[in-house]
Amino acid sequence: MKVLHLEARYTKKIALPAAAIRKLPEKVALFMSVQFLDSLQDIKAALEKRGKKVLLFQTRHTRYLGQLYGCNNEKYEGDYDAFLYVGDGEFHPKALALANRKPIFIYNPITKKSGQWKQQYFLEEQKRTRAALLRFHSSERIGILVTTKSGQNKIRLGKLLEKRHPEKTFFYLVFDSLEFGRLEDFPFIQCLVNTACERIAFEDRKRFFRPVINAEDILWPERLQ
Repeated sequence: MKVLHLEARYTKKIALPAAAIRKLPEKVALFMSVQFLDSLQDIKAALEKRGKKVLLFQTRHTRYLGQLYGCNNEKYEGDYDAFLYVGDGEFHPKALALANRKPIFIYNPITKKSGQWKQQYFLEEQKRTRAALLRFHSSERIGILVTTKSGQNKIRLGKLLEKRHPEKTFFYLVFDSLEFGRLEDFPFIQCLVNTACERIAFEDRKRFFRPVINAEDILWPERLQ
C-alpha cells in the first residue's frame, strides 16, 4: 500500500511573549512540532536578540533540524541549561522529559500560555524503567513486541538482545495494532521488551500484564543515568 505523508503547517505568525523569554535561562535547546516549524528561525532570532544562546538538534527520526516527534525520547548532549518547546499539547515535550534531566519550558502558540516542567517526571519514569530492567535480567522467558507498521519496526533490536543474552528464551509477538488483552494468551512470558514506538512502554505501562521495557533501555542502559 502506498502512503502519502502531508505536512500541515500553521500559517499564523508566532511570537514569544517577553515575559516568557525573561524566564528562560541563558542557553536553551529549541524544539517544535512540525506544524510550527515555519516560525523556528524567527523564534531563534528573537531569542538571540535578547541574549539567549539557542541550540538546535537533529533527532533520530525527524526530517528537520529542531523538529520533535513524540517518540524522540533520547538524550541530548550539549551546552544548554533547559529545553524550550513551542507547540500544542503535552505529548511531544514528554519525550524530552523521558531521557533528560533538564527543565522544560513550554509555549503553546494556540492558547498563548507558557509554563515550565521540572525533573520530577523524568525521575519517576526513570525509577519505573530501572525496576523493569531488573525484571528483564531476572527473567528467563522474554516476549519481544514487534510491530509491522512502517517506520516503527525495529525487530533488529530484538535479534541483538537475543544474541547478547543466549541464556534467555525469546518469543516474538508480531502485530500491526497492539491488542493488550491478547498478550495474556502467553502467561509463560515473564517480561516484555518493546521494539515498537517507545512511548508504548510509558504511556500504556499499566495495560501490560507483565513488566515492559524498551529494548533501547536494555541495550544502552546509560540512557538511565
